[in-house]
Amino acid sequence: MAASVIAFGVAIAVLYYGRVFFITSLTAIIIAFILEPFVALLMRLRMPRGLAAFLVCTVALTWLYVLALGAYSQISGLVDELPKYSERIGELVEAVQHRAETLEQQTYELLVPGRQRQREQQRLQLQQLQQQQAAQSRRKRKTAEQAPALPPGVPGAIPEVRIHEERSPLGDYIYNRLGSFYQILLMASFVPFLVYFMLSWRDHIHRSFLQLFQGEDRVVAARSLQGIADLVRAFVVGNFLLGLLLAVVSSLTFYLIHLPYPLLVGPLSGFLSLVPYVGLPLAAIPPLFVALTALHTVPGYLLVFFLVAVFHLLAMNLLYPKIVGSRVHLNPLVVTFSLMIWGFLWDAAGLLLAIPLTAALKAVCDNVKGLRPIGKFLGD
Repeated sequence: MAASVIAFGVAIAVLYYGRVFFITSLTAIIIAFILEPFVALLMRLRMPRGLAAFLVCTVALTWLYVLALGAYSQISGLVDELPKYSERIGELVEAVQHRAETLEQQTYELLVPGRQRQREQQRLQLQQLQQQQAAQSRRKRKTAEQAPALPPGVPGAIPEVRIHEERSPLGDYIYNRLGSFYQILLMASFVPFLVYFMLSWRDHIHRSFLQLFQGEDRVVAARSLQGIADLVRAFVVGNFLLGLLLAVVSSLTFYLIHLPYPLLVGPLSGFLSLVPYVGLPLAAIPPLFVALTALHTVPGYLLVFFLVAVFHLLAMNLLYPKIVGSRVHLNPLVVTFSLMIWGFLWDAAGLLLAIPLTAALKAVCDNVKGLRPIGKFLGD
């Protein structure tokens, strides 16, 4: 028992401190799962696997480069208009505060009508006092401006004040996390190479992995590997296609209602809609944010939220069960615990990888005789 607890603790520590390595490897595996059908399609045309993998990876990188250019143009325009959004947010906050104060005053006057006149007198006295203080401040400032300036060191002179320029909060964050950013960028640079080798050497890796087992264990390993491939591919490819469909529909809809930056907001809203449990509010945040400068009425914001909610509900209740849910059978309790555990270990990346990792674990348990009770517990 003690050995099991120690082994479990060591495994958790390895997953936590080695998360950059594991996240990079799993990201490459997921991308390889997405691109594998295209490689298989080219192989049906009598093309060698290595050449097919190279062509697919090249096209994928080119596609990502074009998307990055489009996203950069949209983001640069959004950054230039950030002062407008900041001003608009300030106006909304002031309007809400003013309405809240008015409502509070009306409620108070309704409950205590006899003190209304006294409250008005106190307000007028406070206003007069503020005006007197402002006038005194103006007179003092005018007197100080008319007085001759004395050089530093002379009695009565104003001491020289040196202002130290401070970094912005974003600059401090980047400076403090520079080592982590460098490590993430370094590991991310390996992703294209890992994806290419996983695709080009897939058959060799599969055969070599099965050679590690003998007899009946080799059959169980082959079934487990195939089960993992089917479940993960169903989840990853299904979610990717569903997110792509939502991105296209959302971008087109936002363009038709004249929402700013539809090519940026549409994909963000579409793919955020697939996040478990909190997909709807996350998907509504980008379009509602860019709508601050385009819409100035409450019905306009309600229309945007209504459209996002309709897309989310149709996708998750009609399309998701047919595309993904028919193969990935995990009960909601296990999904919630997996999100909590992997989110704690790997932060945001853990939330995205939690379900495919749990589905892979279920596939192994379903094919190993001694672990089938665990597989049934994980299933629905």
